[in-house]
Amino acid sequence: MSLTSDPPIDKTTSTAPVPATVDVDYGALEVVPVRHPWRWAAIAATAVLLAQFAHGFLTNSGWEWGVFAEFFTADVILKAVWTTLQLTFYGTALGFALGVVLAFMRLSASRFLRAVSFGYIWAFRSIPLIVQLLFWFNLAYLYKELQFGIPFGPGFLSFDTMGLVGAMSAAVLGLALHQAAYAAEIVRGGVLAVDSGQLEAAAALGIPRLRQIRRIVLPQAMRSILPNAANEVISLFKGTSIVSVMAIGELFYQVQVIYGRTGRVVPLLMVATVWYVLLTSALSVLQHYVERHYAKGTTR
Repeated sequence: MSLTSDPPIDKTTSTAPVPATVDVDYGALEVVPVRHPWRWAAIAATAVLLAQFAHGFLTNSGWEWGVFAEFFTADVILKAVWTTLQLTFYGTALGFALGVVLAFMRLSASRFLRAVSFGYIWAFRSIPLIVQLLFWFNLAYLYKELQFGIPFGPGFLSFDTMGLVGAMSAAVLGLALHQAAYAAEIVRGGVLAVDSGQLEAAAALGIPRLRQIRRIVLPQAMRSILPNAANEVISLFKGTSIVSVMAIGELFYQVQVIYGRTGRVVPLLMVATVWYVLLTSALSVLQHYVERHYAKGTTR
């Protein structure tokens, strides 16, 4: 029963006209692409600025490209580059070795080990690197000698601190201990990214704990660790310039010495800049291949 006053409509007998289907020739339609005038304006403005910079970079006599070419492969510069690479290698190797230990201390079930690891990371991330380097460089001011023996008892071996910790040793020690604090957090984050169910399955199979970490956890964690670790290595490579305050003959220190003697500041700074860019690019290429190695069997 209808609730309105209008009579029901019989659809079978309705005489209302039915609209005919309109055939549209889609091939004849004109396709108009979306226009982006502001995008093209931004591209044009950026291209003009880049062209102006490149023109000035190549034609401005203040860059003194002849002086740059003279010193770029000079023996003193090549030796300084080798010193910079040594500082980076030793700082990275020792820093990440200690960082792995600190990371697993933070993941330990022992509250004491977690507290010690957290305290180390907190302290070395809070103190500026230049302060740490100067502290280790002046270690002989606090301790005349280092002794090894019974704790709080007599010592059996002793070393003169002044002869043991020189400028290069202090630089490596400071860089490594500083790097370890950041490496520990990078490794800890990578380990936590691995599904805990895999460890449970490995434990159910009776695989020893150390082998679980070495063959199951770390290979998978490397996919998360590598990008951040590579950034830290590159930062450390450029951060070695800070050891110039200790009169170590690394790249930036030698550049300072040369332009202090010759007065050619800009071309000598470009020498250091280009070496840093080249070596950083090489590290980035190495990072790519290492990441690809650990990404086998995954979809990227």
